[in-house]
Amino acid sequence: MTTRRMRPRAGVVGLAACAIMATAFAGPAGAAQDRAATPASHAATQRAIDAAVAAGVPGITAEARDASGVWKSATGVGDLRTGAPRGLSDRFRTGSITSTFVATVLLQMEAEKKLSLDDSVERWLPGVVQGNGNDGRAITVRQLLNHTSGLFDYFSDPAYVQTYVLGDGYLQHRYDTLAHDLRVKVALSHPPAYRPGVRHWFSNTNDVLAAMVVEKVSGKKYEDEVRRRIISRLDLTATSNPGTATTLPRPSSRGYSKLFADQPDRIEDVTEVNGSQAWGNGDIISSAADLNRFYAALMGGKLLPPQQLKEMKTTVVNPDVPVSSYGLGVERLTLSCGTDIWYHDGGAVGWISVSSFTEDGRHVFTFNYNSDFAGETLLPVLDAEYCGTPAG
Repeated sequence: MTTRRMRPRAGVVGLAACAIMATAFAGPAGAAQDRAATPASHAATQRAIDAAVAAGVPGITAEARDASGVWKSATGVGDLRTGAPRGLSDRFRTGSITSTFVATVLLQMEAEKKLSLDDSVERWLPGVVQGNGNDGRAITVRQLLNHTSGLFDYFSDPAYVQTYVLGDGYLQHRYDTLAHDLRVKVALSHPPAYRPGVRHWFSNTNDVLAAMVVEKVSGKKYEDEVRRRIISRLDLTATSNPGTATTLPRPSSRGYSKLFADQPDRIEDVTEVNGSQAWGNGDIISSAADLNRFYAALMGGKLLPPQQLKEMKTTVVNPDVPVSSYGLGVERLTLSCGTDIWYHDGGAVGWISVSSFTEDGRHVFTFNYNSDFAGETLLPVLDAEYCGTPAG
């Protein structure tokens, strides 16, 4: 499992290998909990969530939908200053879960004969991907979506990281409005990591370019296409693109990060940030309930014709994580019990989210951490939900 982190100090983190180090964190005494009644089928999930909070996550909001109905849980602290609990209906920054929305729009456009996923990036974004060995003529839209383009990840650029992501740079620039092509230019100032098609390698640059293709094909803002084709169609009332807004819609909790590597116990409230800094690859705000409805509809064939859904589920091997393979905006994962699920995860500064689902979309499960640390606790929560016991 690879979490799409907006935290370059961890890079592209293989959570199956527990690559994110936990730091124990003690919240206010008697941290409030607010959870629905826990059916026996989700008892192991609740225990895994409780363990994650004990391991350092301030709070977790979760929802599962399956044959037995809807189960919700809100555990731990939503505001470290006031001690307010996490809420069952919290909205949060979804990070790279945004990429599934973008992929869905592009596949819908393919079904409408407006483009082919095998079109070159150069066809739709002429002159954009060039220089330093980068060549948009050799990269297809499909390779953007399955992350086999080889393009450098702008979140790995040291200057970008120090300015916008870590430490004092983040605190000073969090309210800046950034043009999305700035991040593409940062990426293209580096040579590609791999030749196009050689292997899967996750790069946030791909998702920014994919959203730019949406705009070129439609002649409209990417946000408008996502709203028209998905958000409004499914009545996802808690889902939005923030534009340049810096705050979260209510209800919501606070998001927390450890921005300073040399001060591992220092925790910053990073709830507010200009939404343009994650445009197209991580800007969507949503809730566990809305994400479950989206993925249930997607995998249930309500958003894509059969051919395009088949393309979405055609995966390439992730050589860094053998139990995982990547499709077009979704990923397949083999859990410890041998069960295969599909999912997408997303990291933003202050947040980690995971949406998981069976191939038919009848069992969906989304949970969100209001922090970007203690990430090695994610897989035990998934194992508990789909296998009945956390991975040991």
